[in-house]
Amino acid sequence: MGYVGPEVARYLRVSRPDATLHGLDNAYFGHCLTGVSILPERNLDKQFYGDVRTFALEMSGYDAVVQLAAISNDPMGNQFEAVTMDINQDTTVSIAQAAAAAGVKNFVFASSCSVYGIAEGLPRKETDLLNPITAYAKSKIGAERQLFKIDTDMVVTSLRFATACGMSDRLRLDLVLNDFVACALARGEISVLSDGTPWRPLIDVADMARAIDWAIDRIAENGGRYLAVNAGSNDRNYQVRDLANAVAAAVPGTRVSINTLAPADSRSYQVDFSLFRSLAPNHQPRLTLDESIQALVAGLKRMNFKDPDFRSSELMRLRVLQEHIAHHRLNTMLQWT
Repeated sequence: MGYVGPEVARYLRVSRPDATLHGLDNAYFGHCLTGVSILPERNLDKQFYGDVRTFALEMSGYDAVVQLAAISNDPMGNQFEAVTMDINQDTTVSIAQAAAAAGVKNFVFASSCSVYGIAEGLPRKETDLLNPITAYAKSKIGAERQLFKIDTDMVVTSLRFATACGMSDRLRLDLVLNDFVACALARGEISVLSDGTPWRPLIDVADMARAIDWAIDRIAENGGRYLAVNAGSNDRNYQVRDLANAVAAAVPGTRVSINTLAPADSRSYQVDFSLFRSLAPNHQPRLTLDESIQALVAGLKRMNFKDPDFRSSELMRLRVLQEHIAHHRLNTMLQWT
C-alpha cells in the first residue's frame, strides 16, 4: 500500500492470473491515492493489515515472499534512524528466517543501488566496494549481509534497484524525476539544487514489478542460492541536469535553473546492470525516460495537480508520517497509537 506495491500487484495479477496474491501493510499511506477511483488492492486475493515488526503471518504454503516494507528514503531515514534499522534490516531478516523455516521457496528483497554511496569513476558492479552514507543505505546493505547468512534451500534475491520513478496509484513526489515533473506542471520551473552533475540510475515502478516477477521464481542455478544484483538498465544512468532538461522538453514553457555554485552532492553514482541483463533477459526494463515522464504528466493532470507547494503535501512521504505523529495517530517509533 505504498508507491511500488500497487504496480507489483497489478503486474503479478496479469503475469500470474492463477496465483494467489496476498498483501500485508500497516497502511501509513493507504489513504494517499492519486488519480484512481478503485483501490489498487483489488488485484490481491487478500489484504492483511499489520506492522511487519510484530505481525505474525503464517507463511507455510506460500511459494514466495516479496519484502517491500521499508522506511523508504533518506529524509525519513534521517529522522527515524532507529526505526529504519529495525524495519529495513532487522525485520527483513526476521521475516526471511520465518519464511525459510516455513518452507518458502523464494524470498525477494527490495534493496537499493544507494549502497554504493559516493562512487566516482566507472559504473559500479555488484563486486565493487560499498560505501553507504545514509541510514537508509546502511539498513539495506545490513539486511543483505544478514540474508546471505541464512543457511537453507530458500533462494534469496536482493534486487539493488535504481532510483524509482514513474506513475503509481499512490504516487510519491519525493523522488528526483517525479519532483521535476511536478515542478514543471505546478510552477513552470525546475530548480536543480545541485550543480546538475550528479549521476542517478533510474527505473520505472512498472519495471521494478517486472524484475520482482523474475525473482519470485528464480532458481539457484541462475545466479546462485543467494544473489544481490543491480536491477535497472545501463542506458538509464543519467545526470540530474539531463533529467531536468528532458522534463522541460516534455512540458513546453518550463524553465530550468541549475545552482552551479552548489557544493558537491555526495549521492552520485553510476551503476552497471550487465549482470541483471544476463540473468533476466526477458524481464529487462522497457519504459524509456520519455515514457516515464509522459505517464507522470498524464497522471498528474488526471489528478488536476496544480499545487506549487507540493513539497509540503501528502505527496511527500515524510510529511505524511509527520502529520500522523502531529495528530497522535503514530508515536515516534511509527507505531499506531
